[in-house]
This record gives sequence, structure tokens and C-alpha cells, in this order.
Amino acid sequence: MVYVKDLKWTKGMSVDDLVKGMSSVGFQSIELEKASQTIIKMKESGAKIFFTFTSNMVTSGLRGFFSQLIKLKMADVIVTTVGSIEEDIMRAYGEQFIIGEFNADDIELHEKGTNRIGNLLITNKSYEKFENVIRGMLQKLYEKQKRWAVSDMLKEIGLMLEDNDSILYQAARNNVPIFCPAITDGALGFHLFMFQQKNPDFIVDVVKDFSNILSSTSIDDRKGIIALGGGVSKHHAILSCLINGGLDYAVYMTTSREFSGSMSGATTREAKSWGKIKDNSDVATVIGDVTITFPLAMVRALEELSRKGIINDK
Repeated sequence: MVYVKDLKWTKGMSVDDLVKGMSSVGFQSIELEKASQTIIKMKESGAKIFFTFTSNMVTSGLRGFFSQLIKLKMADVIVTTVGSIEEDIMRAYGEQFIIGEFNADDIELHEKGTNRIGNLLITNKSYEKFENVIRGMLQKLYEKQKRWAVSDMLKEIGLMLEDNDSILYQAARNNVPIFCPAITDGALGFHLFMFQQKNPDFIVDVVKDFSNILSSTSIDDRKGIIALGGGVSKHHAILSCLINGGLDYAVYMTTSREFSGSMSGATTREAKSWGKIKDNSDVATVIGDVTITFPLAMVRALEELSRKGIINDK
């Protein structure tokens, strides 16, 4: 029997100590430590780690943390949404996003050419710069070959970047494929459309990329997922693992609840009904803002993995 223990501050307390201490507090703090332990287990076991996230997390300051995790070999396959790609490129070319307010005057922001994502702001000028950059990139891609699977195209774009904090940059140089099944659902999709109008033989092959993600793992592999948020990025990774025998480890972090029947709120229990997650798998679901919960759980995991010499943080 496990009992509740009081959490107390000690001078010089580390994130590692804090999250460990939270493991006996109750409620979501217990799930937070369980998530951290599950991440440690999936890495220790040599599991292939699928790392999924939605674009709003790249708008935030988690972008550089994600790129660092790629460099630390904490992600083998990435699945995300197209906004992540766009905003990673914007930041790689020096654009800065602004911290605003949730209760901002949105009509006034629109009149000023500013777009709000929660309490973060992106100006139209950033999108204009992105437009100029992506047109040149697409021309280079077209000159190299006419047909691209999405992950191959994103790797090539990553090789064009020169920013150590870029997700695309680190993924390209560490051979971590980035899958974006909803590639047309954003500004990049519009520019792909416009480029294809002038160059009808330029094809971005989403179906070929489904073959690529299926072949990125196998039934014999141990597989784990760290799913931040939900939607298409979460489901695309889980589906590919279902076809390859199911997941051995799963960490879900989300603000959504299961009662709407959405993928974003779907629990690890529900996933077992589909065979997406194996019956005896290690799982954790943390309900809360990922900009808070994920750094805590992952930093705790990294500290332990570093002590054990499993990751090289030099």
C-alpha cells in the first residue's frame, strides 16, 4: 500500500528531486512521475520512440527543447502538423514570436496584421518572409526531382537550414524522419498548391509517405510513443504502430478529456481496445498544459538517463 507523502522544498532542489517528490502527492502529479518513468523505460529497452506534437507547441519555446531531444537521440520518428514546419522555418530565418495576452482585442490584432495563438502572437510579416523563403526552397526541390514523399521533402528542407535549434535541421542531420500527413493544412499547403499550378509535374506524395512510416518500424521492434496533444499527429503514429503489432510504451500529454470521443482526448485504455497499445504495456496519461508538464517529466527522465550513461549529453 502506497501512502500520500507531503512535498517539501529543500534548498537547491532540482527538477529531478521535485518530480520524484511529486510522485506521492496525488492526482496528476502521480501521472507526471509515471510518465517520466515510462519515458525512461522506453529508452532503456531500446524501443523505437515515436514523438508527436501539434504546431502550437512549436510556436512556444518548446521548439528548441524538441530539437535538443532529437540531438540526444530521444526521438526516432516524428509526426507533426504543418504549422510546426512553417514556424520552425520562420524561427530558423530569425523571426521572433511575441508573448501577448489570452484576453487580447482580436479585432485590433487583425487590423494590425497580427495573429493570435493563445497568448502568443505571430505577425503577417513573419508569414510574408516565410512565403519568400519557401518559394526558393520549392524551386530547389523541383530542380532536384519532380516527385517527393513528404518526409523526404522535409529532410531536404532541413538540410537547407543552418539553425541548431531547428527541429528540421536536427532531424535531417540525425536521420530522424518527420511525417506530416496533413501537409496541405496551412500556409505551406497553399504554397505547394500555387507552385504546382505553375509546375503540374511537381508532386508531393502523401500515400508514398504512409508506406515510409509503416516501414520505419516492424512487428519485431519494441515501440513507444510520446504524444503531446492529439489530432492527426497522434493518430498517424499510433495507426502505423497498430499495423506493426502495437505499442509497448505510451505517454499521452493533453488538455483534452475522453468524453467527447476525440482522438485528442482518447485514453491509453481506449487505445487498448483497438490493439494500438498492447495489453501489458507501460502507459501514463497526464492532463494539463504541455508547456508545463512535458519539460518537468522529460527533464526528470533525461537526468536519470544521463546518470546511467544511456544518453550522451556531451
